[in-house]
Amino acid sequence: MATNIIEASIACLAVTVLFCEVARRVVVKITSKGYYEGLLMEIISTFQLCACTHELKLLGDYGIVDQQIGLTLTYVMTVVHLLTFGTATCNPSASLEQIYRRKLAIKSAILRIACQFLSAAVAKLVMHFTWSFAFSELHVRHSLTGFDCISGLHTSSIYNGAAVEFCCAFAVQSAVIKIQEVKTKSKVFFVAAVVTFVVFAGGHLTGAVFNPALAFSIQFPCRGNTFLENATVYGLGPMLGVISSVLLFDKAIPTLVRRAGRKPILKTE
Repeated sequence: MATNIIEASIACLAVTVLFCEVARRVVVKITSKGYYEGLLMEIISTFQLCACTHELKLLGDYGIVDQQIGLTLTYVMTVVHLLTFGTATCNPSASLEQIYRRKLAIKSAILRIACQFLSAAVAKLVMHFTWSFAFSELHVRHSLTGFDCISGLHTSSIYNGAAVEFCCAFAVQSAVIKIQEVKTKSKVFFVAAVVTFVVFAGGHLTGAVFNPALAFSIQFPCRGNTFLENATVYGLGPMLGVISSVLLFDKAIPTLVRRAGRKPILKTE
């Protein structure tokens, strides 16, 4: 039975990615490259990320897959997302980084963040609707609970949870910054490996979401924590992690390198 459930979930993942890829291609054809295309790409790609993660989380919450299979699916889906998202970031923290790097105006970034959260909310509703069709025994069981979910936060305090999400976001952002220096297609697989490792290391503590929009879709509706607690862990934690990584590699390290490279001035009598 578990095999049939996994096959049904993989089919749902494949259909979701296919649908979103078709939508992206349609957007490219009917819009000129620029402002509106960027917003639509954020909506479509964030929907893909959240919808697929909902299905993967469902498999994990009900213990259908073991850790090895779960991490394998995480790695494969991360590669798929990175290869299909294009210019979309699907992450409010990344949009804030683009403001810092002056790649986006503040107004444009705010609109993109709004699109990300809107798409995250829609993805949750669409997945509830999809599960109601009972494509597998797992979907039936979940439908009978009213699509109830339990919080992925399993730390002694919300501050510890925020620290875990901080470290997850810091690690992934640092990997993204350093891999940008390498001009090779293999960097997608490297970033996916880092994401998978982070999920392995912190998944049992917070779910290792490190994305406020994704957390809004898959964690905020779950019972066990208040909105403020979730915002602290899954909003504040990741954003501080991204900011710290950016400042470290853009400011702190270059400053230390410059200071280390200065030659001492010798005084002559």
